[in-house]
Amino acid sequence: MLRLYTHPACLEHDPGRGHPESPARLQAVLAALDRDRFAPLDRIESPRASREALERVHAPAYVARILASAPATGLVQLDEDTYMSPGSAEAALRAAGAVVAAVDAVLDASASRAFCAVRPPGHHATADQAMGFCLFNNVAVGAAHALAEHGLQRVAIADFDVHHGNGTQDIFAQEPRVLFVSSHQWPLYPGSGAAAETGVGNLINAPLPPDTGSRAFRQVWEEVLLPRLHAFAPQLLLVSAGFDAHRDDPLAQLQLETDDYAWLTARLLDVARTHAAGRVVSTLEGGYDLGALAASAAAHVGALMG
Repeated sequence: MLRLYTHPACLEHDPGRGHPESPARLQAVLAALDRDRFAPLDRIESPRASREALERVHAPAYVARILASAPATGLVQLDEDTYMSPGSAEAALRAAGAVVAAVDAVLDASASRAFCAVRPPGHHATADQAMGFCLFNNVAVGAAHALAEHGLQRVAIADFDVHHGNGTQDIFAQEPRVLFVSSHQWPLYPGSGAAAETGVGNLINAPLPPDTGSRAFRQVWEEVLLPRLHAFAPQLLLVSAGFDAHRDDPLAQLQLETDDYAWLTARLLDVARTHAAGRVVSTLEGGYDLGALAASAAAHVGALMG
């Protein structure tokens, strides 16, 4: 059974008029998942992440600062393109809490897989810095929870967002129990993710040039990233599911098709079935063309259901 974690609070984070990371993104995803083919989804409202869960990957002072920074009205700017509105702190708690709850669900076998339809996204947030539209690093919070509360020794994170997940990489660069594999456009924001960035042998980066397209994207996963996932034999597979590598996305130029997301999701499921009893938790990251985002997320979730 596939669980869908989301919460209405995630629609209340509003970084301002014209900002690409708008509430309309999540509305588009949820509308796409409201079709008949997705009726079997087990839909759950996500809880708030605890301070303890957040502080496994974020500095306590940073957590306190984010939770205190939501304004009563208007916007607070945290970096060049990251803002908080009155609803942002609650949205961030629910987004991180969704991944924690999903990890618990798949590890106690109450669900086989989960997709967290949440925002703000997370993979750019470092231990002590909000950036790239991200407040808390949702996938990192979930991975650290799996290590601390469930005693796992091998957790893998697969990130196919078009932008490199610098925050996730920074948080786990010295943690051999976590394997981070990423395909991403380079050069592009945030400027990290070179193949030479390997951590303690647990970071596998596959930077791709603009206009790469489907064939080369699939090839790098088949020949580089998926073999490393299989060799690691994860007990749990987490996915940073960004859909901004799509050909219609306005923020990048990797030129993927909707079918590429279904293809890669099926291959990631093969890894999870082989090594992790099928356990996968995926969480929404980027994707800024609403039509492409909705179609790609539906392809991803449809493959997860299969």
